[in-house]
Amino acid sequence: MPKTIVMITNFNKIPAVLVSALMVLNSCKTNEVKNEISITYPATKKVDQVDDYFGTPIEDPYRWLEDDNSEETAEWVKQQNEVTFNYLSKIPYREKIKQRLTEIWNFPKYGTPFKKGNYYFMYKNDGVQNQSVLYILNNLYEEPKILIDPNKFSLDGTSALSNFDVSNNGKYAAFSVSKAGSDWKEYYVMELPSGKILSDTLKWIKFSGAAWLGDGFFYTRYDEPKKEAAFSGKNEFAKVYYHRVGTSQSEDFLVYGDDKNPLNSFYAGTTDDESFVYMSENISTSGNALYIKKSNDKNFIKIADGFEYDYDVIDNNNDLLLVLTNDNAPKGRLIAIDTKNPQRKNWKDIIPQKDDVLESVSICNNLLVVKYMKDVQSRMEVYDLNGNFKHEIKLPGVGIVGSFSAKRDDPLAFFSFSTFTAPTSIYKYDIEKNEVSLYKKPEIKFNSDEYETKQIFYKSKDGTKVPMFITHKKGLKLNGNNPTLLYGYGGFNISVTPSFSASKAV
Repeated sequence: MPKTIVMITNFNKIPAVLVSALMVLNSCKTNEVKNEISITYPATKKVDQVDDYFGTPIEDPYRWLEDDNSEETAEWVKQQNEVTFNYLSKIPYREKIKQRLTEIWNFPKYGTPFKKGNYYFMYKNDGVQNQSVLYILNNLYEEPKILIDPNKFSLDGTSALSNFDVSNNGKYAAFSVSKAGSDWKEYYVMELPSGKILSDTLKWIKFSGAAWLGDGFFYTRYDEPKKEAAFSGKNEFAKVYYHRVGTSQSEDFLVYGDDKNPLNSFYAGTTDDESFVYMSENISTSGNALYIKKSNDKNFIKIADGFEYDYDVIDNNNDLLLVLTNDNAPKGRLIAIDTKNPQRKNWKDIIPQKDDVLESVSICNNLLVVKYMKDVQSRMEVYDLNGNFKHEIKLPGVGIVGSFSAKRDDPLAFFSFSTFTAPTSIYKYDIEKNEVSLYKKPEIKFNSDEYETKQIFYKSKDGTKVPMFITHKKGLKLNGNNPTLLYGYGGFNISVTPSFSASKAV
């Protein structure tokens, strides 16, 4: 019988609610499982555990299961798994689905190339590798060479390459390793292009990148916790340090800390020309205060207070700091802050708020490349540094631009692009010619040409105009009789945008 999939989402905090829906209609035959399987669940004991919260008794009879290292909990999990997999193993078409998933999932996946110094870098996964491998290239036409293979970090493949930040001169790279999904990272320094690992080792780093300034970088760390609290204690009193290549972590210079607000976190960055250091202060996942100083100054000055709005530094234009913000602009605007006169009254719009959602800004060849979301799909435009419109970038179809990689002084950029019917491809963009061309397209055992995506609009009960994507096999009649799989989501300012799913392709 025909089969249909639908996905719906909304983009909160935007006056006009954005909703995307994916409907995949496919013709296939399914076998009905007529024989019901009897299930007997193992008994789960209850304990007499009651906690008193301000005079209110709260029963917690399964408290013993919170000890995930106990033999009793391990035995309980074992019994539950026996029930689960005994049931799943009897589903007649499960193995066929597994084989098709394995077949379709095993295709090469490419990351967006990025350039630092005289080298290009690119991530690639051959298909089913636990971790993507980082490659280095002298130019775009030579065979890539493996620089870091995270699959060799651990035998079980659970150690990951979390960050890879290259110095602006291309001499060094700071990279971090995360083990078994932990937020704690250990940082190391590599010489480029040889790949030689230096003696530098930095620990107790969390929620941080490496912001290069000369032959060193800024990073955020916490004090070393007590051994028993390393993975369960609170993260308090984050501090920004500066590390110089070739020295030990004990010699790192403390740049900033706050001994009065233990839960506040800090993140440092540098502008492309390294003339400014900026710092973000956060108390939650959104909203930040912003600080700035010249690279050779000692102290920061606060230029954006409070934690109600987001302030994302793009780069500088001489003494002007270009900042993407939702301050007084729920859909985003790009502003210029004069570092010599940073008071709010002196802020100026470079790209004011528009009807579409401003998602990101990059600088390519000393021009602004601006990505918008319009009706749950990407639009891209080019402006000069003063905010004057130049032209729109013609994208490959109905879909979403993921990462956009560009250098300030280079006319060649790269971006990833995905749709409902085809996996992510990588495109080159020549900003001088305003030309987009395909760079990498993965080969997959799925014929996306047999399917199509169209966008329609409908009104919700409050009158909001809602965009919906419908993806289906070409030639299928949309007569309302096709079974439909529907996915809905709303929250955290997140929209479900056009993207390929191997499981839905199956």
